[in-house]
Amino acid sequence: MRGVFTTVKFLRNEIFKNISAAAYEGWTKEEIEDIPFQMIEEGKPLYRDSIEREREIVRARIKLAMNMEMGTRFDKEFIDEDLEVLKTKKVGSSLVSVIPQACEACEEKSFFVTNACHGCLAHPCVEVCPVKAVSMQNGQSFIDQEACVKCGRCFDVCPYGSIVKNERPCNAACGVNAFTKDEEDRAVIITEKCVSCGMCMVSCPFGAIMDKSEIYQLIEAFKSPDEVCAIIAPAFVGQFGDKVSPEQVVEGLLQLGFDDVREVAYGADITTVDEARHFLKHVPVDQPFLATSCCPAWLKVAQKELGDKKYCVSNSSSPMVETANFLRKQFPKTRIVFVGPCSAKKFEAAYMDTHQNVNFVVTYEEINAMFIARGIDLASLTPTKTLDHASVDGRGFAISGGVLNAVENVIRRLDPDRVVKVERAENLHNCRKMLLLAKAGKKDGYLLEGMACPGGCVGGAGTLIHQNKAAANVTNFARSSDKASALKTYEAFKKQD
Repeated sequence: MRGVFTTVKFLRNEIFKNISAAAYEGWTKEEIEDIPFQMIEEGKPLYRDSIEREREIVRARIKLAMNMEMGTRFDKEFIDEDLEVLKTKKVGSSLVSVIPQACEACEEKSFFVTNACHGCLAHPCVEVCPVKAVSMQNGQSFIDQEACVKCGRCFDVCPYGSIVKNERPCNAACGVNAFTKDEEDRAVIITEKCVSCGMCMVSCPFGAIMDKSEIYQLIEAFKSPDEVCAIIAPAFVGQFGDKVSPEQVVEGLLQLGFDDVREVAYGADITTVDEARHFLKHVPVDQPFLATSCCPAWLKVAQKELGDKKYCVSNSSSPMVETANFLRKQFPKTRIVFVGPCSAKKFEAAYMDTHQNVNFVVTYEEINAMFIARGIDLASLTPTKTLDHASVDGRGFAISGGVLNAVENVIRRLDPDRVVKVERAENLHNCRKMLLLAKAGKKDGYLLEGMACPGGCVGGAGTLIHQNKAAANVTNFARSSDKASALKTYEAFKKQD
């Protein structure tokens, strides 16, 4: 549903917009608790079976949007955390949650015959069913749901595609099998398995899944005496409108309260050179392959799936961390905020970054709501700052295959005779398949890239436009750089380090 402005996106945007206003304007607890009544007015329910259920869901969304523990209390006075304490609260490890009141308890998996059934003479669906749950009735195929064991064989063999498969969207989107269910058949996330990629959140058509946000805490940081610097991931190009230039986005961020804006693609250049040199030195001399490290969700899956070969995962820091580390050395007291497409980056910044130099992580979706709350029209802004930090290589990281292209480019410059075998995978289902092949010795000598999201970072859970459109925008932005290789940025970085 990326790129389609649905009711779910509208409601999420309203929540983020209200929380942004609450933080900027210093709303009281009582004023925040009044948001559900402002959003869901008296009268007939608009989205659910009752107004009270709609308000309960809004209350749960507010708690998550303010980085509170969701809990189970959603009555009128639902904020049970001190606002002063909340202003500096760090994001919790259980980042993504299912809102029980919003979950429709979809059937986990089922198969149905549609009206497109031709009642064919062969009826292979009947022949392959191992439990005789499929039969011909009134000239069409029929599936007995009570007898069906959900094996899907009928679905696979229908020559007309007349049998459809219904599956919980959250289950289907999750590449790490992190879902179970409660006693009412509502979805429940197994925190220990979840890698916070957010694909379930994007896929749920009822908006029942949401991650925690640090909007409230970030805006409070703007009010402190410390400077606040945004480091923005390269997938941002085009996210805020076709007529909005990268420089206007930067200007908008400055007007929100940031003191400076830097490119995460600069850190991607550093990661590129580190991984290229690591590959040249160690593959296949003392490790069979190298798996890249920029996507935190992929990284967690790779380290788990590879077992005794997890040393083959690059130990290079991600572009976000490299950029933050560089800035922290120059500006020790500056608050550093990653602005990007990724929900998993919130977990990485809080729990996977050993230095923890990234103070906050916000997505494009969240930042867009902040623009709306402040009445900032990006397309009308006159830029005062340009982005000229990163190379074509680093800016291309946002697209699936971009990391491989960047590392290959540097390898060719460092060792023109070296032949590099590469393979990439998008979404965690495919990533796991690639990792299992690598573990079995089928990818020796390879450089492997994994991305949790379709199309790469441009398809992240916090994006606003379709990944294909975003990829084209990023490609054009990358080509506008006057630095053809990450090596040029790396050399400049070393001089300043």
